[in-house]
Amino acid sequence: MEALLTWLAGTPLAEWMRLSRWGYAAVNALHVLGVALLVGAIAALDLRLLGWRRRLPLAPLRRLLQPVAMAGLSLALGAGLMLFLADPTGYAAMPLFWLKLSLIALAITNALALNLGPGVEHASPRRLRLAGGLSLPLWLGALACGRFLAFV
Repeated sequence: MEALLTWLAGTPLAEWMRLSRWGYAAVNALHVLGVALLVGAIAALDLRLLGWRRRLPLAPLRRLLQPVAMAGLSLALGAGLMLFLADPTGYAAMPLFWLKLSLIALAITNALALNLGPGVEHASPRRLRLAGGLSLPLWLGALACGRFLAFV
């Protein structure tokens, strides 16, 4: 693992991330934008899964918000990988970083279990509440961990 991290740190992209003040800032801004799209869409959908605003039909809301969440996740992951390159060994040594990645993995697994299982439209109200009740704290926890990483 150490050899891989050292190799990553020596790549031209990693060097650019460390040395380019505006490059790092731009990638960081893209990461924040991705997280905002992801968490904003997921929070609204999760609140509906938990039973808030039941009069809003779930199917069209899901069709609207899931692509926004997926685009946000893709942007956040891509930019996050580039941010990681700025200090791979440093991030890999932080338990908070691993907690963040674990929460993200659990949140994605929860979403996949709901969508690949019965599907949102065919899931029971109990299953929807469970999915929303897991998703919201997992994503908010990942968001908090990511923010706290800046201060560790």
